[in-house]
Amino acid sequence: MAEARTAVIEYIEAFYNRRRLHSVLGYRPPLEALEKWCDIRAAA
Repeated sequence: MAEARTAVIEYIEAFYNRRRLHSVLGYRPPLEALEKWCDIRAAA
């Protein structure tokens, strides 16, 4: 049971949360939002 729980947590943290769309980020995945933020910051 502990192994299954660990596997699910790893999946959520390493894959799902990094790829799913977040409403707080304008329905973009976190990496895309970070790239846009970096572009805006570099242009300033």
